Amino acid sequence: MQNRILIKDLKNYIGQEVIIAGTIDLRRDHGKLIFLDLRDRSGFAQIVVNKKNESVYNILEKVKSEWNISLKGLVKKRTEQTINPNVFNGDLEVEALTAEILGEAEEIPFEKDTTEINLETYLDYLPYTLRGEKPKAIFRIQSQIVKLFREFLTQQDFVEIQAPKIIGEDAEGGATTFVLDYFGYPAHLAQSPQFYKQIMVGVYERVFTVGNVYRAEPHSTTRHLNEYTSLDLEMGFIESHVDIMDLETHLLAYIMQGLEKTNSADFKFLNATIPIVPDQIPVLKFREAQKLIKEATGEDCLNEPDLEPAHERWLCEYSSKKFNSDFIFITHFPMSKRPMYTYEDENDPGYAKGFDLLFRGIEVTTGGQRIHNYEKLVLAIKQKGLNPEKFNYYLQAFKYGMPPHGGLGMGLERLTAKLIGVDNVREAALFPRDIHRIDYLLSQGPKNNNHNNKK
Repeated sequence: MQNRILIKDLKNYIGQEVIIAGTIDLRRDHGKLIFLDLRDRSGFAQIVVNKKNESVYNILEKVKSEWNISLKGLVKKRTEQTINPNVFNGDLEVEALTAEILGEAEEIPFEKDTTEINLETYLDYLPYTLRGEKPKAIFRIQSQIVKLFREFLTQQDFVEIQAPKIIGEDAEGGATTFVLDYFGYPAHLAQSPQFYKQIMVGVYERVFTVGNVYRAEPHSTTRHLNEYTSLDLEMGFIESHVDIMDLETHLLAYIMQGLEKTNSADFKFLNATIPIVPDQIPVLKFREAQKLIKEATGEDCLNEPDLEPAHERWLCEYSSKKFNSDFIFITHFPMSKRPMYTYEDENDPGYAKGFDLLFRGIEVTTGGQRIHNYEKLVLAIKQKGLNPEKFNYYLQAFKYGMPPHGGLGMGLERLTAKLIGVDNVREAALFPRDIHRIDYLLSQGPKNNNHNNKK
């Protein structure tokens, strides 16, 4: 829009006429005056419509929340008694001189920032509820996490790649995948970009990718999604999984320091805290963690192949109290629970040179060293009960030479949820896909508008 200025810049135009445009957030009527809270991408401003200006009053007297308008107005300082220091632009207002309605809106179903609806109703109306200040803060933070992830790795000589989402075989070796018909042939939606980032280590040595991954696991929990965004990296010429852990420690420190600079206001609004990443994130071996859990809780989990959610929460509480760290690495999980490409620790047979990173009660990262020897990888595939011939395309990279390498995958939505302190990961997914929902509830179908508003 020609000559339009942003609301955040109004302070530079006191006493001048400007053109602004935005969405009406709230309307208040006081006698011969209409007050409109107008928002654009940069902030909010109070618009004053005076009945004495009949032409503009006649245009704006019918507007409601969520209508879109443009106007020419005079930027004024508020009188001292009307200044509101607690709101953006609380010391100024704009007197509307001319106006144009750009878009109308139907009657809104409820206030977008209300807490009087349950999560399902919030998700049913996402195209509207995402306009609220809480989700806008959440997804500004999430956007910045991705930006900082890219910045840090680019500075470390990583090359960003784009990995396919339709693959011939599943990289995880047995976990549930979405199977689809690909011109008469079976294909899968990728659970990770694992094959392709490993292949590309042979090309660039250091690579990363940001993209959606898919898990057809029938979970209905506060921590699972069937489509989520994975922040992945892979790097060559490592000595062990410890190199990957060290890199992630520096990566997380960079992200948290960056969020402190750019999103402090969002965290304050959400009443959330940005964690301090220690120079050395605490590390426990899986079996050490199990012994601690048994000693502290009496629960015997020593023969379990993985950590339960309650165990992850306990270990994070332990790390916070013992090490003053919101983060803790758990290493050396049993090989039986790790994918086919996992590197076994020569000095600890049966256990992997890999790790999970736990943060504020949940696993947010899985990583480790990968098998880089062709014959060993073929054997590992067979040991998982899989047919190496189905992985010939992937195996070419190893047949023709690969360096020792490893990497990690970090769940963006889980990281975001724990950073901002929401209980359900779906609140940190822009348009969540889970066992019950693909935009609409599967049990109700896309045309059913019978929403349950009970808390």
